[in-house]
Amino acid sequence: MHPPPPAAGVAMDFGQNSLFGYMEDLQELTIIERPVRRSLKTPEEIERLTVDEDLSDIDRAVYLLSAGQDIQGTSVIANLPFLMRQNPTETLRRVLPKVRCLPRSTRMHTYLFIPRVWISHVFVQRCDSGGKHLLEVLHVASVEMQLTAAVSFLTILQEESMSVHTYAHSFLQVILLHLEHRDTGVSNAWLETLLSAIELLPKETLRHEILNPLVSKAQLSQTVQSRLVSCKILGKLTNKFDAHSIKREILPLVKSLCQDVEYEVRSCMCRQLENIAQGIGTELTKSVVLPELIELSGDESGSVRLAAFETLVNMLDMFDTDDRSQTILPLVKSFCEKSFKADESILISLSFHLGKLCHGLYGIFTPDQHLRFLEFYKKLCTLGLQQENGHNENQIPSQIAEQEKKYTSVRKNCAYNFPAMIVFVDPKNFHMELYSTFFCLCHDPEVPVRYTIAICFYEVSKLLNSGVYLIHKELITLLQDESLEVLDALINHLPEILELMSIGGESSVQENKLSSLPDLIPALTAAEQRAAASLKWRTHEKLLQKYACLPHIISSDQIYYRFLQRMFTIMMTNNVLPVQRAAARTLCIFLRYNRKQEQRHEVIQKLIEQLGQGKSYWNRLRFLDTCEFIIEIFSKSFFCKYFFLPVIELTHDPVANVRMKLCYLLPKVKSALKIPADMHLLQQLEMCVRKLLCQEKDKDVLAIVKKTVLELDRMEMSMDVFQKKNYEKDLLDQEKEREELMFLEMEQLEKEKHQNDGRSSDKSFEKKRRDSRTPMQSLPKNIPISVPGPSSTAPSTSKEIKKSKLIRSQSFNNQAFHAKYGNLDKCASKSSTLAHTPSVSGLMRTAMLSLTDDSFRTRNTSNVPASFPPNPVLPSTSRGTGNTADPKSSGSKDTQPRKATLKSRKSNP
Repeated sequence: MHPPPPAAGVAMDFGQNSLFGYMEDLQELTIIERPVRRSLKTPEEIERLTVDEDLSDIDRAVYLLSAGQDIQGTSVIANLPFLMRQNPTETLRRVLPKVRCLPRSTRMHTYLFIPRVWISHVFVQRCDSGGKHLLEVLHVASVEMQLTAAVSFLTILQEESMSVHTYAHSFLQVILLHLEHRDTGVSNAWLETLLSAIELLPKETLRHEILNPLVSKAQLSQTVQSRLVSCKILGKLTNKFDAHSIKREILPLVKSLCQDVEYEVRSCMCRQLENIAQGIGTELTKSVVLPELIELSGDESGSVRLAAFETLVNMLDMFDTDDRSQTILPLVKSFCEKSFKADESILISLSFHLGKLCHGLYGIFTPDQHLRFLEFYKKLCTLGLQQENGHNENQIPSQIAEQEKKYTSVRKNCAYNFPAMIVFVDPKNFHMELYSTFFCLCHDPEVPVRYTIAICFYEVSKLLNSGVYLIHKELITLLQDESLEVLDALINHLPEILELMSIGGESSVQENKLSSLPDLIPALTAAEQRAAASLKWRTHEKLLQKYACLPHIISSDQIYYRFLQRMFTIMMTNNVLPVQRAAARTLCIFLRYNRKQEQRHEVIQKLIEQLGQGKSYWNRLRFLDTCEFIIEIFSKSFFCKYFFLPVIELTHDPVANVRMKLCYLLPKVKSALKIPADMHLLQQLEMCVRKLLCQEKDKDVLAIVKKTVLELDRMEMSMDVFQKKNYEKDLLDQEKEREELMFLEMEQLEKEKHQNDGRSSDKSFEKKRRDSRTPMQSLPKNIPISVPGPSSTAPSTSKEIKKSKLIRSQSFNNQAFHAKYGNLDKCASKSSTLAHTPSVSGLMRTAMLSLTDDSFRTRNTSNVPASFPPNPVLPSTSRGTGNTADPKSSGSKDTQPRKATLKSRKSNP
């Protein structure tokens, strides 16, 4: 494969200032190799790590557990799920017990870390060989082996490699015995494994193996870690038992742990009350859980009060209106008032849950309480920015930095909850109540705050609906933000935001597209240039992809003069391939919706001359990428008309990479042809492939050509008439072709409108515009618009105007072109001579569509400026059309006329 061209500005000579620096810098690199050599394994270590390759998986696992090193034992434990799937009987019989090869002193030392109650109830009563010896190995194993075992044990249960009884007998005991490991990370891993296993184990196993021992584990005589583990297990078990069992067996333990002497235990149990409430129902929650929460909300420890507040917020939906207004609302009000006086870390949680809190209590606020909560939110949004929130002179810099970090987190959470607050105040009151706050959040000095409000911008736009125009300036501000993180967050929903901005929530008048936002286009171009100048090419790629929505937002001329040339520049100068491809696809979409024929021809001419015939092979590769997008976005007839010949020319490209990429594209090129209208193009394609097979010298390209030939032979050609197999694709292609013709029709109507505007008075023109728009508004957008006849140089009479309207209306209803236009009768006769199949109507329709496009080009040549070259510059391979000067060029195998045309085009400047 041939490498891409070097990036611009990279020096290629390896002299004194070469890419690798000075020679003395290269000599210093030898120091790096010394510690690497010391870390290599010695021959003795390699010998100890070597295992006989002829051993089976079970024998290898037994050997590694018996005489292997720790890393090998970890590998065996990680491979336990596979061994259980492959041979569960032998794994349980030979692998699990093969861990007894430990010194007695080590095993006795290990048992010192096992709680006595677990040994008496689990280990002594159920002392099977596999579970016992696996326990011994894991208690002296490394942290890595412990973490691996926790994951493997859960995987075995999830894959159902054994019965639940066998799993509980061999593995569950080991999990329970490691819940209080001295390493916090290991104990948390085993706890997560147990909590996940609880969801899969049956009720009886949970009751006998977990719940019954848990009664003693939750007592005050046990360690704090043991009681913390009990809290989390209780919260998980409530989903597996009925309300009666929970009330009799679990709720007494819950009450005991809520009154524990250690604040960590009270806080942990408080956070599990939400799960317990879901298991016991509304009545028991009101009588048992709510009193505990009320008591814990007044706890002396701040972490317990915070846990009670967050649990109350999460459980708001479970309480009725009376409980919310009489019990919860006073608690929340008191908590908010004390939050500024207490630890400022509580404000972080309060600001995060404020949106959910206001939503849950919505409807029970009095007007005064509603206003107080809104003012509290506004105060949090500016926390740390106002003068009264300044720092004390006695604070050291580290304290100031820590306080600023807390304030930033509070404002970030307020930005996260901003959509919920719009609902709280009603979108109709946004401008009066929240606009100033939204302005402050969009101009916040900290990037995380602006990043969060940029993420929420789309939700805010949807909520404001018709009032979205109020935040136009803030959109410009975020597009111009100096941080690319903010821009990246905003452009995730940029098409939807611009769509809402363009229609204003209610109005759909196309003439008023973003007319009130003149700074949008400069902001979009500046954002793209800022992304292009950075190293974050993924943001640049995403932005270019989102620009594909612009044809639906701004006018075709604005895109042509402000964005289209920039896409060309990116395709030809940018060094990042995904960015170039994104620019190419967006350019194709711009071309798809361009409404001026002169501009479309100019873009096509640039694509062919600057990319397809460019001096750099890199540009020619991008031309092939562009053609792939054109096949995807445009109709088949459009590609065949303008890009088929330039693509086929690249079979003679001197660079192997270009020919190779062309071979990958050829199946898509063939799929764009229709038989029999494109038979002459198919013959040219086959001739080029034949030449590649005969003349190709590069072995890599030749191999791909041979694969491509086989793929081309297997392809079924599309017909002019719809087929059952390709009905959806053919229908989609027909819709694309209709839209392309509609754009041509719209251009012609605009030209007639301007001509009539110069000749008639304002009053008569208004009458004509109202009459002409009536049939168009009552029709679907996809219906093709036929082109009226050429406008006469003399003023149109009333009779002629009515006649043209009648013809236009008939063309809409029949979805066909009237026989009035000059070349259609000739087109029908020519297409009938080309077709030798019964489906003449499909051929005539395709030929008529193609000739109509040619008729537009012929009619508009008189209006083309002198600086723009007319059609002969572009290669045209229209279906069903023949050259009157040379009839052989339409369907003959002789390609001399085509070559002459290509040569003349290349010589044309």
